[in-house]
Amino acid sequence: MRLGKWRCLLAVVLTISSCLAAPCHAQQLTVAAAADLQFAMQDIADRFQKETGKTVKVVYGSSGNFLQQIQNGAPFDIFFSANLDYAKKLDTAGLTVPGSFYEYATGKLVLWVPGSSKLDLGRGLRILTDPSVQKLAIANPEHAPYGQAAVAALRAEGIYESISPKLVLGENISQAASFVLTGAADAGLVALSLAVSPNMKEKGRYVPVPDADYPPIRQACVILKSSPNQALAQSFLRFLRTPAMANVLKSYGFEIPEASH
Repeated sequence: MRLGKWRCLLAVVLTISSCLAAPCHAQQLTVAAAADLQFAMQDIADRFQKETGKTVKVVYGSSGNFLQQIQNGAPFDIFFSANLDYAKKLDTAGLTVPGSFYEYATGKLVLWVPGSSKLDLGRGLRILTDPSVQKLAIANPEHAPYGQAAVAALRAEGIYESISPKLVLGENISQAASFVLTGAADAGLVALSLAVSPNMKEKGRYVPVPDADYPPIRQACVILKSSPNQALAQSFLRFLRTPAMANVLKSYGFEIPEASH
């Protein structure tokens, strides 16, 4: 009798151990996402969890930094880049699940100022030469696509040289936006998706930067070959590609490529 009890106890222990070792891992996706997706992706992840019961842990940052981390073996399941080329580099290097590359959106750049600002945004980017603008926040162009777009826009307007001493660099576009929100900068060139987010919408004003001033911010995602949750990752991408989720992205100011409709 005692031997039977021990066998039952051993079976329970082994069952619990196997659950801890495998299924828990399979219940959650870990996503590396560009910082411009901070609010849109959380909205999508919450809807996915409500529909499927599977959780999505999202880590936000600059696409260039994520690229390096993934190349060095960072344990992500999916990478959502704000730069098409970063996702392509991983694809070309054989670090992604074949066929998982997907161009999901195009981001937009805006000039954003706090509600208390007296700047006339009707003058566009040239207002940044005003002496009252002492600090302009942008994402670091060395590894952040929105920072690269910001520099391109300032150059296109012929004001980069005069503006460059005023630049305050955020590690990513979300940090650049936070510099303006907290008063560490007088204005910022930030993602439209952040400007229309609940965190910023009522706290300032923005004007779109002309599309012609910077290369399109085409964004793509890939499933990483190292992911132990590839089936769940595929399920999440299928969910992302539904018309309902396209509308979520649009509500945050993203454009959806025609091929993605």
